[in-house]
Amino acid sequence: MCIEAARRRVTLGEMSDAMEETFGRYKANIKTISGVYAMNAGKNEYFEKALNLTQKFEEEEGRRPRIMVAKMGQDGHDRGAKVVATAFADMGFDVDVAPLFQTPEEVAKQAIENDIHILGVSSLAAGHKTLVPQVVEELSKLGADDVTIVVGGVIPQQDYEFLYANGADFIFGPGTNLPKCAVEILEKLLAKI
Repeated sequence: MCIEAARRRVTLGEMSDAMEETFGRYKANIKTISGVYAMNAGKNEYFEKALNLTQKFEEEEGRRPRIMVAKMGQDGHDRGAKVVATAFADMGFDVDVAPLFQTPEEVAKQAIENDIHILGVSSLAAGHKTLVPQVVEELSKLGADDVTIVVGGVIPQQDYEFLYANGADFIFGPGTNLPKCAVEILEKLLAKI
């Protein structure tokens, strides 16, 4: 009976940690293909504007805007994150794609190492109300309060206020016009310079 009770007390996090220790962390194949988004964005009124603002940012900042797209926790659905990464690369951003299944601490550390301007947090597994505040806190601990936080994915409208109150600068849901997002982000970054 005691063994049975002990088994029920094991948390999902403890199980994940034990499995990672035993089998190692899954390493997904991260590939983005340059030019795919640009090839189909010709009719988007914001695409050219995003390219121009990226160039303006580079002229004023001395380097291109750098974004890191991250998936944290147990969320392994990365197709949308790869589309975003490819689109932003085609609009002139330097883009890093973080490995899947990272902790907020790991994402913050990589963000600092890569000297990013923007952290794009992609969420499809309902962890956004926990993971976004945690990664914002970790960035703050590392002195990176100036990183622009963009949250994307399937985020219920009723969670927007909470996320904004906990460090999100932008929230973009499914079907968002990516060049329009890039323009909004770049305008905010340029206003800080």
